[in-house]
Amino acid sequence: MLIVPPRILAILYIAFISLFALDVFESGYGWLRTMVALFMHLIPSFLMIAALVLAWRKALTGGAIFVALGILFTFFFRTYRELSVFLMISLPPLVVGVLFIINGMALTKAPNYKTKITIS
Repeated sequence: MLIVPPRILAILYIAFISLFALDVFESGYGWLRTMVALFMHLIPSFLMIAALVLAWRKALTGGAIFVALGILFTFFFRTYRELSVFLMISLPPLVVGVLFIINGMALTKAPNYKTKITIS
């Protein structure tokens, strides 16, 4: 089953998009404005972390949220304009979401291996 790969991909993607927030330190703002700007830049990362926490327990629900975030990123960040940007920003959450959905479907169809042992 695909249990580990979507989790690893999600963590790597969250780390990747979090790197984009580091550009606020070059803007020359004061301390407070820099922290506010950093928080604003990390909102997509926070959304992805929340989706990952949910997907860790409920793969189908978390996978659907990852797919929704991938679609939201496509339109909010306008990644549909450039293929390379779409491949870097919008495609990874879509792939992670599909992997979580596949994992969740496999888990719901898997037989329950918890058997009771009775002594007659």
